[in-house]
Formats: sequence, structure tokens, C-alpha cells
Amino acid sequence: MSISTTTIHVKDLRKTYVVPERDAGLKAAIRSLVRRTSREVKAVDNISFDVAPGEVVGFLGPNGAGKTTTLKMLSGLLYPTDGAISVLGHVPSRREKNFLRQITLVMGQRNQLQWDIPAIDSFELNRAIYRIPEAEFKRTRDDFIELLDLQGLVNKPVRNLSLGERMKMEIAGALLHRPKVLFLDEPTIGLDVTMQRRIRKFIAEYNHRYSATVLLTSHYMADVEALCRRVIVIHHGQLLFDGELSALARRFAAYKTIEVTLADASADLGVYGEVVEKDAGKVKLRVPKAETSRITARLLADVEVTDLSVEDPPIEDVIETVFAQEAVL
Repeated sequence: MSISTTTIHVKDLRKTYVVPERDAGLKAAIRSLVRRTSREVKAVDNISFDVAPGEVVGFLGPNGAGKTTTLKMLSGLLYPTDGAISVLGHVPSRREKNFLRQITLVMGQRNQLQWDIPAIDSFELNRAIYRIPEAEFKRTRDDFIELLDLQGLVNKPVRNLSLGERMKMEIAGALLHRPKVLFLDEPTIGLDVTMQRRIRKFIAEYNHRYSATVLLTSHYMADVEALCRRVIVIHHGQLLFDGELSALARRFAAYKTIEVTLADASADLGVYGEVVEKDAGKVKLRVPKAETSRITARLLADVEVTDLSVEDPPIEDVIETVFAQEAVL
């Protein structure tokens, strides 16, 4: 993929922090006044990837993997230690007005709206900051109010809203200028299932309407499965995987799940694999991936089966396996 056909281009990106350190105790504290020691921490360590226009990509990794640091560099809040990045043809750290008008960074449970005034007044402030034409602003605002079900909430002070209501307001406010690139850092964190679903639906609709490019971090795999065909996985600041979500399961899953419906509900299938679930004649077996074909053939030959299906493991389990990798693959 050439740079001219990408919205986000990242090449050999690094971010290193110098962290002071000392031993505990008064003597160590006094000694540090004249002789300080420090160590380097590599928050992001030589990662490269490209994101095409209109693509929605999951950016995954455990806490401390470097996800938020990367998003901050891409949005211009942090300056890279080394490497090259561009977003919409701009160098983010230059913070050019034309660049800032086309992006947004949403961080879960971080407030941008004014706490003591209604959200609709904060929306007006954003309109002035981004110089959005009045007619366009009202049309977009009203669309977002309908899509996020904000009627009756926009006139309340933000401090009187629940966490889920406030998060919906934050997202609406952050997108009023209709950015082409969305950096979403845990946008559904701490929200209940219904609110998570509402926000996922809104992000999908925004992507569809405006062909926006989205880079999404989330610990909720339901967010990733619903929105992203492609995922990038980093760990200890390094790239572990970049490809389709389905390929992630094929590459890293060490087992598959065989779901069997039995004519005789009392049959014992423990000899064929690990029984992970059993209910009214339906049995789920966990078997080694390499043994799936052989075990399936044995089941069909030995047991009276009325239905059988083979599935990849839950994506949460796959991601956990990926995070356990200690080397760049």
C-alpha cells in the first residue's frame, strides 16, 4: 500500500521515555540530589502499519502495550522519538489547523464537555472553535441527537448525566465537525451492555455515512467483532499481528470447539476431548486444532449424532493467547 493511498501511515515508530529511579529510604533520596540515575522505557518500539481510507481497524493490546501512546502520537499530542508518521498527508506533531479540523481523539471517561452547563451549549462552543457553518452544524447535531437517542438529555448539565449518557454526549461533541479520522481509545469502557451496543451502532453508522477512517482500542471484544474486520495487536510496544480478525483465530488458536447434538443425551464424550459445556443432549468439546478432523471422524463413527459443528474459539481466548507471546512474530 503506497503512502498516497493511505490515510494513516506509520513507519518504524518509536517512543522512549527516560524515567528517573532511586532506591527507597532517606539516604537514597539525598544521594539522588547530586547523582541521579534513570532508565529508558520503550513505550512504542519500532512498529509499522498503514490504514486505508474508510477502514475500521481494531488496535489491541494489554494495559501498557503502547496503544494510547501511539494514538497520542497520531493525533499530535506526543512527539515521536523516532520513525515517520503521517495522517491525511500531515505530520501530526506540527498540529496544523487543517489537520486538526479533520481528526478527533476520544478517550473513554475523559471529559471534554463543560461540567456545569448543558451539553448543547458545549456543542455551540465546538461549533465556534471549528467554525462550522450554522446550517451544517444544526443538521449534524440533530442527526447525532437522533442516532444516539439524546432527546431530553442535551439540555441537562453534564454533571447530572449518567456515565453512559455522558459518554454519548462526549462522542457527539467530538464528531460535530465531521472528522475524517477517528482515534477512539476505549470509548465504551465502564458502560453497560445496552450503552455499548448503542455506541457501536453509532460508530458504524458514522463510518458508513462519512467514509471515516477509524482506529479503535477496546478491551471489549464485542466492540472489535462488531466493527473491525482487521486488527493490529501490539505487546510491550512491539507489533505482534496485523491482519484480518478471522486470520488471528486461525493463526494463534491452539484448539477448536466441536459442538455435538446427541441422540442419546447420556453418552459420555470425555474420551474425545475436554467437555466445556453440556446441556440437554448438546455437548461442546475443546480439542487440539491439529486433531479436529480425526476426532470429528471418530465421533461420527462411534456416536449417534444428530448435528455437529466446528468453530474457532472465542476471540477473547485468542487475544489472550496473542498477549502471551513474548517475541515479535
